[in-house]
Amino acid sequence: MSEAAQTAASDGSEAAGPAAAPAPANGVGAQGPDGLSAPRDLPVGGQAVLEGVMMRGISTWAVAVRRPVPEGAPEGTLGEIEIVSEPLVSWTKRHRLLRLPVVRGVAALGESLKIGFRALGISANAQVPEEAGEEEIGRGAWAGTVLFSVLFAIALFFILPAGLTSLFKDALPSAVVFVVVEKLIRISIFLLYLWLISRLKDLQRVFEYHGAEHKTISCYEAGVELTPENAQRFSRLHPRCGTSFLLIVMIVAFFVFAPLGTPAWYWLFASRVIGIPLVAGLAFEVIKLFGRNRQRRWAQILMWPGMQLQKLTTREPDLDQLAVAIAALEAVLAVEDPLDASDEDRVGMEVVA
Repeated sequence: MSEAAQTAASDGSEAAGPAAAPAPANGVGAQGPDGLSAPRDLPVGGQAVLEGVMMRGISTWAVAVRRPVPEGAPEGTLGEIEIVSEPLVSWTKRHRLLRLPVVRGVAALGESLKIGFRALGISANAQVPEEAGEEEIGRGAWAGTVLFSVLFAIALFFILPAGLTSLFKDALPSAVVFVVVEKLIRISIFLLYLWLISRLKDLQRVFEYHGAEHKTISCYEAGVELTPENAQRFSRLHPRCGTSFLLIVMIVAFFVFAPLGTPAWYWLFASRVIGIPLVAGLAFEVIKLFGRNRQRRWAQILMWPGMQLQKLTTREPDLDQLAVAIAALEAVLAVEDPLDASDEDRVGMEVVA
């Protein structure tokens, strides 16, 4: 894909979002001081990266990153916001088969991973001081990082729970109990993992940018002018967050794997790996359903656990971080208008927000 790089002023250029509108009343995701929540769902998603935010629309994605402050700069100086945007043709538009329910979720997730790791690579290279003369991180290094991350996630959240449960499966009365215990172990590992990473100081800045991403998207979805001050008023929690999605994956996995019973260990491990696309595709449909019905009471109740988990992976951002998130979204809005997206366009909508 072709690449265009732009540089904005360090304080973030003036926002050019939707026309100003009255702020919505507290709704889904509003958690008291966390702020307001948007009443509708638009085909815009994103991801926090190193000192920045990636935003994705229907035909474009962009990443905005705050560059390091040059040596000798006066105290309080902010680094420039570097923006890289690239065109996007969703996989679901290339093949009709990829638009089918569940299948479209697998395609969207694969596409999201590809864009997400590309954005992380851009943000990491942007943190290398120009005067340092250091080389950028190569594609080979990032390919190895991606492969390791995927294998680590599969081993930690699918293979390990199945293996631990197998150690005492003979003491369990039935296959259903086996699957219940396995899922409880999986969810426990997931919650412990989130808690541990939430304690890492090196990730606090990323979590703040995660909050900035959510606030910016909600501000846009609410039809409020995109300014750091307006975005700050919104909740740092969002119904389509990837954290909520992962919890849904854990729950959906129970219903997918329960009918398989307790096969031999090699079939057990194989089924957990092979079944990941099906689980992810079904979870995709669930989180899209929640997003469309975020104002309905039943959806709010079912979304509540996932929304609470986001408190571990988001932090309140400052206005400078919100300026970065807005710069990324503005780069997308300069190319397309998600408000005019057709139903066909929305099929490939980004899962996470």
